[in-house]
Amino acid sequence: MQLIDQHAKAIMEGCKERARQAGLRFDDETLEYVVTNRDLLELAPKVMIPTMYDYWVHDLEVLKGRGRYELYPSNPYETVINTRPAISYYNDNNPDWLNVMIFYHVLGHIDFFQNNLFFRHTWDDDFTGQALAAKRAIARLRSEHGRWVDYVIEFSRGLDNLVDFHGLVSDLHRAPQDGWSGRLDWYFDVFLQGARPATVADYVQEIERYNQCVRDHGQTAEDVFFRDVQRRHPEFAALYDKALHRKPVQRRDVLRYILEHSPFLDREENKWMQQVVQIVRQTSLYFQPQIRTKIMNEGWSSYWHEKLFRQDDRIAGHEVDFARVNAAVTAMPRVGLNPYALGMRLFAFIEEAADQGRYSREFLALLDAEDRRRFDRQTGRGRDYIFAVRENLNDHLFVRNFLEQDFVDRHRLFVAGRRLDQPRLVWQWYVKSRDAGQYKQMVLDQLYHPPHITVDLERTRPETLYLVHHHEAKPLVRDYLHGALLGCEFLWGGKVVLETSEVKAAERAGAVNGRPDDDDGAAPPDWERVRYTMHERKLSRELI
Repeated sequence: MQLIDQHAKAIMEGCKERARQAGLRFDDETLEYVVTNRDLLELAPKVMIPTMYDYWVHDLEVLKGRGRYELYPSNPYETVINTRPAISYYNDNNPDWLNVMIFYHVLGHIDFFQNNLFFRHTWDDDFTGQALAAKRAIARLRSEHGRWVDYVIEFSRGLDNLVDFHGLVSDLHRAPQDGWSGRLDWYFDVFLQGARPATVADYVQEIERYNQCVRDHGQTAEDVFFRDVQRRHPEFAALYDKALHRKPVQRRDVLRYILEHSPFLDREENKWMQQVVQIVRQTSLYFQPQIRTKIMNEGWSSYWHEKLFRQDDRIAGHEVDFARVNAAVTAMPRVGLNPYALGMRLFAFIEEAADQGRYSREFLALLDAEDRRRFDRQTGRGRDYIFAVRENLNDHLFVRNFLEQDFVDRHRLFVAGRRLDQPRLVWQWYVKSRDAGQYKQMVLDQLYHPPHITVDLERTRPETLYLVHHHEAKPLVRDYLHGALLGCEFLWGGKVVLETSEVKAAERAGAVNGRPDDDDGAAPPDWERVRYTMHERKLSRELI
């Protein structure tokens, strides 16, 4: 692995200049490395972070990757990681015209990393430096405690999706303002939603009342607003004062709760384990936004590499080569999901719709299909609109808000179904639906969605950790339950109880015994509440 030569670096600097002229924003300093396929195979298990801590699973993945490469050799064009400065890797056999395309794609990624608000907690840190410090710490601990370090890593990684990423992002974007006591946050987020629950209408009315106070009273608006609150809720002041002196307990961040409250980890001889758990937790939080913005991130980069590459005079004579490579990357599959293709087309669709003024009450009020097709207010706001989308949304919000019927019809998208051809014993694929709602739900179902598990503070004891999986019409994967709860029991030092919901056994057996994948007439499944208990490394299950 070595830095790219000066010729390639000059090409990259030219791409930066053109990208900035188009509106992309990113740091001046970047690092580009030329890597071999062997380097990529060794970096891939560490998510391309060269300073990531060593772990035996990484070695296993390297061996698996080598075997796969021997059977199906393929060369990724680039890889970029969100560090300060941003680091990107390139194959050592790329021609100049291909590097132009790839550099634009990489700059799209860097712009996304450094401007999307879900990456806010990564903007001020150099993760490669942090990872190097963590690697050295784990190496030191491994020399002192041997294989127990790997046990703690493995048990922690089994729970590393149970971190409160949204709580972290919320704290970063809710910095206190001058003269703002924090009462407003507590009143609207806690008091009206927990202590004294309000209806939706009353909640909206309170927001409007506060906005009116701001318009009428300016800097004294908060005091005027809370004088009326105190009149209607005399207990508010006492409850708020009590909340100020009470340290919030992280119920949603299970790994952090174990780190802070585990009697086992708090023992003097086990305190070294806390450092390992914290390293795993911090690594998970670093990668959370990347897995939650896959469609947007790849779509944004693909959108810009296509737009900027075609305007670049350095690609003259390689238009057909570009078309071939670009089609391989951004082709929309008939079955399955290509995040590059879906994200790129959705950004282009949003830009066009905003240019035409279709995100307006006037357009939404139209019912006639022909009037909607001809609607065009030529607002010229499309480019600014997609930059705002890039800054504020993640995949879930992106798909839910902008994947609409006009987009599905334009690209002839559909939901594919599968049924068994009994006489020939083969699966048949067919067009199940062209409805945007069903296509949107299909995409949403494929997005990263960690289970919503919280700590039950009332039933948790020093000898028992009680976890509750909130029902979301998605069962936990039972294959992972034993390993995750075993690791949880080790880190807590006592019994672990998990309450969850599962489809009733009879329906589950019917699905296993060959029921067709697509059964539109089937009734929704019946759920039952169950309790798993891990005690002395033995897992038991009971109905609640």
